[in-house]
Amino acid sequence: MCLAIPGKIVELIEGDNPLATVEVLGVRRKVDLGLLEPADPGRAGDWVLIHVGFAMSKISEDRAREQLELLEALGEAEAAALEVRGYSNLET
Repeated sequence: MCLAIPGKIVELIEGDNPLATVEVLGVRRKVDLGLLEPADPGRAGDWVLIHVGFAMSKISEDRAREQLELLEALGEAEAAALEVRGYSNLET
């Protein structure tokens, strides 16, 4: 099953590639923002849906919190955190 996990952009990373440090359930990782709309690439405080190290889209804080609560209720929060930790090629 493919799972996109909500995360909050903590800071943008300067450089040639659009990267940001994103926090998911207390875990921070570098995430590629290159798939977001160029006109609205994201900024600190924005929430994004992440899949395999890429931000797929921006979402509202309310929607992100709903999804995180659902992961908790389903007992999947730990698995989501482990998946984020597994972005080994993007570790901070």
